[in-house]
Amino acid sequence: MVFENLKHRPVRTLLSVGAIGLGVTMILTLAGVSRGMLTGMADRSRGTGADIMVQPPESSVIGFTGTMPEKLVDLVRKQEHVTLATGTLMQPVHFLDYVTGIHLNEFSAITGGLHYLEGGPFREPSDMLVDEVYARSHGVHAGDMIEMGHKWHVCGVIEQGKLSRAFADLGSLQDLFSSNGKISVVWVKVDNPSNIPVVKAALEEKLEGYKIFPMDEVASLFTVDGVPYLKPFTSVVIALAGVFGFLMVSLSMYTAVLERTREIGILKALGATPGYILGLLLRETVVLAIAGTLAGIAMTYGTRALMAVFVPNMPQAIVPDWYPAAAAIAIGGSLIGAVYPGLKAAQQDAIEALAYD
Repeated sequence: MVFENLKHRPVRTLLSVGAIGLGVTMILTLAGVSRGMLTGMADRSRGTGADIMVQPPESSVIGFTGTMPEKLVDLVRKQEHVTLATGTLMQPVHFLDYVTGIHLNEFSAITGGLHYLEGGPFREPSDMLVDEVYARSHGVHAGDMIEMGHKWHVCGVIEQGKLSRAFADLGSLQDLFSSNGKISVVWVKVDNPSNIPVVKAALEEKLEGYKIFPMDEVASLFTVDGVPYLKPFTSVVIALAGVFGFLMVSLSMYTAVLERTREIGILKALGATPGYILGLLLRETVVLAIAGTLAGIAMTYGTRALMAVFVPNMPQAIVPDWYPAAAAIAIGGSLIGAVYPGLKAAQQDAIEALAYD
């Protein structure tokens, strides 16, 4: 009977499934974008090829905020077992856009080299390298001029995965943004992985209060909890998705009760109890919620494809571990939304319902 009732009014059923699915898609897309961006940042950090990352005491791991004296790089290089060390400056210019200042030869040495897809290395102070993701999303090619806190000449396009989307000469960036002698991070290469704890301990002794992380630990730092305001924002969107599902199912079930007043009267005349009527509507709601959840999961693949085309610098991950939570929110919100219409249907008088036109 549940499935027949849903099939009898296909438009209302599809609209309800779509509305619930939209809420599920909102939850999974937000979770996927958050994870995709954080995972991408962690992967790009590991793409430096460094074994240890050193940051100033007041810095944020996620945003690479805070600065420290560039002369600390020389101190790091003098430590036993350190083979390479280089400093970078992360300069924010737009929302989610950073220019990273590097000493190109040092950075190339520690990363194992940059792979140029177009153009070549810096030649002038205003030269900039961008990665393939930035180039594709902004329609940029070698030789173009772009605005990123300054007019830059794109001298080359490089393969993605090397810390940042955009690079400039460290000295030029320091001069432009009044950060002379300042860097955000020191990247350290150790002669043998087994010596990473030894070097970390030595640096902690010399640089008291500074944040020093082996790169194996970096991935664990790029979490939703590590980004200010992201967790509360996620909670708000999830709550809105639950409320959205509650309202849509409530409206759908209330409309269904009005449409089926005579049918409910017939069921009651045949001996159906209020509990049976309420259970029937709640079972319909569960079917709608499950179908909506499956539709919402399917739609996340569509949002991922759209994000990849229109916002490639905000990658969306598929998050199967969020499916149970999204399903619980969808089903819970839907059942709550169906309670009032269900109680209204269960309390209808059989004679009045049969007389309803």
